[in-house]
Amino acid sequence: MRSCNYETCRNGPGYIGLPTAVMFARHGVQVHGVDINEHVIETLKNKTLHIEEPGLGEMLVEAIDSGHLTFGTEPVSADGFIIAVPTPVNPDKTANLNYVRSAAKMIQPLLKEGNLVILESTSPPGTTLKVLSPILESSGLKVGKDLYVAYSPERVLPGKLLDELVHNNRIVGGVNADSSIMTERIYKIFVKGMIHQTDATTAEMVKLMENTYRDVNIALANELARIAEQVGCDIWKAVELANCHPRVNVHSPGPGVGGHCIAVDPWFLVEASPGDAKLIQTARAINDDVPKRIANQIKVRTEGVANPKVSLLGLAYKGNIGDARESPSLTILQELEDMEIECAVHDPYVVDKRIKNQFDTVEETVRHSDCLIILTDHNEYKALDLKSLAPLMRHTLLYDTKNLINKEQAESAGFRYEKVGESQINTNLLHL
Repeated sequence: MRSCNYETCRNGPGYIGLPTAVMFARHGVQVHGVDINEHVIETLKNKTLHIEEPGLGEMLVEAIDSGHLTFGTEPVSADGFIIAVPTPVNPDKTANLNYVRSAAKMIQPLLKEGNLVILESTSPPGTTLKVLSPILESSGLKVGKDLYVAYSPERVLPGKLLDELVHNNRIVGGVNADSSIMTERIYKIFVKGMIHQTDATTAEMVKLMENTYRDVNIALANELARIAEQVGCDIWKAVELANCHPRVNVHSPGPGVGGHCIAVDPWFLVEASPGDAKLIQTARAINDDVPKRIANQIKVRTEGVANPKVSLLGLAYKGNIGDARESPSLTILQELEDMEIECAVHDPYVVDKRIKNQFDTVEETVRHSDCLIILTDHNEYKALDLKSLAPLMRHTLLYDTKNLINKEQAESAGFRYEKVGESQINTNLLHL
């Protein structure tokens, strides 16, 4: 199935589906990308990206020009189908699998004996067997006998996605051994990392465990940061020293947890076994509470100031990317606006017309502001010219949630510097 006659019909050319489709196409596979959003399809047909990922634009043009990559709003007959669609969390913290069901129903009429169907979307344990497979079998074909079916999650970081798609290890979990073997054979077309075979449910569990581990670790760091503020130490230095131990790896605290994975995936384990997932639920509660706590910290620091104005630097959930999905910055912004605190916003990568008072430059953002707040560790913010920013502000308080700014440099530029995880300062802006 290495030949160009292999055609894969992808449902969902987004953050994961599009780079994967491009990667297959660059290796001689005929790929058809599917999305029900006509605007997205037209954008891609015009060789333009609707997402941000370094290097992907050039690769997209190359893949389309080669004739190996096409796009449409409907799937076509193929040898294999890869489903890479969103799996958001419902308001009740259960998994919304409607996109998975919809994608499966779209390809069901096209299925033929010998087809391979791979689910990449992050899903609760049992989704491949209990949700996807029954829909596929409504075609009259038997999963594991007439159809090869597997689960293989993505394990990549935005900003490094193209490199990690190729070089990261990959998990493939088939409904049977033949499905795992077939799935590994397909990914070996471009994957250079090790490919580990297992069963579908274990593969689903592995993906959730990886992100839940990080969520729990971050919750520990955020809780330790609160303790550090009370006992009078610098949590960032404490974490650095603790991690000198060969068996310790405490993550960093911050303004909260964002992104489509870490802030979402742990809930799928809670849904699978709520009575047992006590630590996971506690970690989620801690991390979900952090943005509100940050907003309250800012409110305390602006009490007594008439018509306070604060400047928020960073909307993306992590540095140097344009992804604001589940970003704690958005929660902090909303909380501050609910407190009737005026906010000015800047992000060099995220431009959202729905957000008012978003400015093109940091200088415009901080003008007449009472507090400058670092929410995302973009490289641009590491290199801020603080001496030129301080005179533009009404009060020069800098509140750093990412430990991004050097305290001595900030204070020499005329700022009063505070950061998450350091001793509480009870004075407010009126006393600056």
